[in-house]
Amino acid sequence: PSDAQAAELSRTFGCVRKVYNLALAARTQAWARQVRVNYNQTSAMLTAWKKTGELAYLNDVSSVPLQQALRHLQVAFT
Repeated sequence: PSDAQAAELSRTFGCVRKVYNLALAARTQAWARQVRVNYNQTSAMLTAWKKTGELAYLNDVSSVPLQQALRHLQVAFT
């Protein structure tokens, strides 16, 4: 890939990793309280995370890989 493509891939992979880890933490905390969190709830969390100043950079990448990370996490929990 070109330098620009490599930078975009790196940014996307970093955002995917961040979303996966945030969703995993949310599910783990919920599980400790004996509450289940499903894909739809984590997708809603992603929307909320994107609206925060701290995680607004998640809007800079395609939402498709971010949603796919949440789907992979759902499969792991089922």
